[in-house]
This record gives sequence, C-alpha cells and structure tokens, in this order.
Amino acid sequence: MKRRIAILGSTGSIGTQTLDVIRQHRDLFEVVLLSARRSADLLIRQAVEFDAAHVVICDEARYREVADALQDRGTTVWAGVDSLCDLVGMDSVDIVVGAMVGFSGLRPTLAALEAGKIVALANKETLVAAGSIVTRTAERSGGRLLPVDSEHSAIFQCLLAANGNPVEKVHLTASGGPFRTWDRQQIAGATAAQALRHPNWDMGAKVTIDSATMMNKGFEVIEAKWLFGLEPDRIRVVVHPESVIHSMVEFADGAVIAQLGCPDMRQPIGFALGFPQRLSVGNRKLDFAELGRLSFEAPDTSRFPCLQLAYDALRRGGNAPCALNAANEVAVAAYLKDLISFYDIAKICERALAGMDFVADPSLEDIFGTNREIAAIADGYLH
Repeated sequence: MKRRIAILGSTGSIGTQTLDVIRQHRDLFEVVLLSARRSADLLIRQAVEFDAAHVVICDEARYREVADALQDRGTTVWAGVDSLCDLVGMDSVDIVVGAMVGFSGLRPTLAALEAGKIVALANKETLVAAGSIVTRTAERSGGRLLPVDSEHSAIFQCLLAANGNPVEKVHLTASGGPFRTWDRQQIAGATAAQALRHPNWDMGAKVTIDSATMMNKGFEVIEAKWLFGLEPDRIRVVVHPESVIHSMVEFADGAVIAQLGCPDMRQPIGFALGFPQRLSVGNRKLDFAELGRLSFEAPDTSRFPCLQLAYDALRRGGNAPCALNAANEVAVAAYLKDLISFYDIAKICERALAGMDFVADPSLEDIFGTNREIAAIADGYLH
C-alpha cells in the first residue's frame, strides 16, 4: 500500500524537495495534506499536481484565494494552524513531514505525535524549544521521530550498523558556512546577502543565516541530545568544508562509523519516507577519485559565538534552549532586513539568555510563555 504523506511547510526548501522525492515514486506515496504559511500560489500548484485531499493555508488572509482556486478539484481547503493540528491526526495520514520553519512547527508536531504518527522531522526548533516534552509525547503515544536533518539522519544510519553497541560520542560535521575562512573583522561587516551564499547546501533563508552564524550547528547539538539520548560532552562538532561526511558515530574501541554522500537533502528525506527501504532520489553519486581529499578543522567559537551559546543553553537545560531559539528567531529576522549587524545576532541571544526567567522542568505552557516573552524582550533590543 502507498504511504500517505502530510507535508507541513510544503512550499519551503525541505517541503519542495520532499515533493520531488514523491514525484519520483508515485507508486509508493500519496500526498494527503499540504500546508504553507502564506505562499498561496505555489501551494495551489502543488495541490493540483499531487491531487492533495486537504490543503491548509496558515495565513488566514490568503484562505479565499486558495479556496477559490481549488474549489472544483475536490480539495478541502482549511485556514490556520489550529486546522493543521486537527488534520495531522487523521486516519488517512501515515507520515507527517515536519518542514515548517521556526517555533511554529511545535504545535503541529506534537499533535501528530499525540496521534501516534511517524514524524519525519526537519524542523529543528521543535526539539530545541521543547525536546523533553516532544520525546515524552512520542514515548507515551507510540509516535515515532525519524530525523530528516542530514546530520541526524547520518547518525541514525550509522546506529543501524552499530548492532546495539553503545555510543561513545557523535561527531556532527559542519560545512563552516560562507565565512569559514573570514577573520572576525570581515565577518563583523558581513551583509545578509553575503551570508545567504552558502557554499554547499540549498536551504531557506532562516536556516542559511543560522548556518553562517553556526547557530544551526548548535541547534543540531541540542537535537542530538533528544534524538539519541546523549549528554553535551558526548556531542562534538567538527568543521568539514566538503560536506561529504554528514556525521560520524564513535564507539568504545575507537572505531568510527561515518555516513557519506553528496550534499543533497533529498537523500535524508527519501531515507525517512522510505525507511527501511532506500530509494533512488535522482541525486549525484560520490566519485571518490574525483573527490580527492576530505579535510577537517575545529570550530572557532570566538568567530562563531552562537555555537558556544547553544552548548551553554543545553547544559543549563530547562527552558534555556527555548529562550535561545526565540531570541535567535527575532535577531535573524532583523538581520535579514539589514536592521542589525552579523554579531548583533549573538549579542541579542546572549542578553536574552542572561535575563530570562529560568524554569528547570518546563511545561508546554511554560515553553509557549518563554517563547512569547523572550521574543518580546529580543524585539525590544532592536529599538
């Protein structure tokens, strides 16, 4: 039987690449639900191409536009995140792809897990902000998280080959972003346009800026704790400019298993959708003779302080990672509008962490409160 797929954030980078994988395997997958924040035109085209039964436009002001365009196609159109949270639990959904950007992905992800669904998770902020709540929800309901981030997918794939042996540590690889070879003074003057020129990966704007600051890698460290049950000192980051090794797992005897591939998000997406079957996804294959060499270096937290901030928030625990994420979302949005400088992102995040109301064991209500309050505080730093 076909696996029935819901894609939350179908018009973004991960969403469109997920649809490309499905496009190549129509015999294996059926698109049941598509959602977008406000990209109505693309959402309409996707719904038509994949004959989606349900579509959600989260920006309620765009509802009429989408509904009118799809009224004769048998597609039911909904508006708002509340509708999305209701629909992900439908019996007609087998796998939910969590591709929404930012904190907005938390509620629908939790709703899908509460309903016992498989969630192919690409939304970092969900585990960063509420990792303990999300993992407990999955354990209680029988839902399952499958990682879509290339690094966590790599660790997951390595663990499949571990035959149950305990992990000594994991090594998360980082490309180093567009400013890897720049000195601190050059980075301080970097524009958003420069930061958006990632050397290896095709990603959305927010994730690309997070990659340039290395906050993205810091968030992946936090994710790894929740996905694989690891403490911070067992999660290492290593800069690997070629982005061929997507991450590595080290064992007690010093042996290291690595997962390699060309930098193309369709591979980890296809692995999550088809698991345990591996699917051809039309990506370029590695030619080791052509590749020549692989290089590695330690991350420099003096030039990229956001990585250290993420480790600090993880070690502090509680609602600190949620506060870091909230401040970062505000700061990155401001940077993309050229309202602040590159290093202001880290400064805003550091100030927000220092001034937060700490909660050691936050409830879901605490998480939403922290996100709201820190976002307001961070926004106040801009004025």
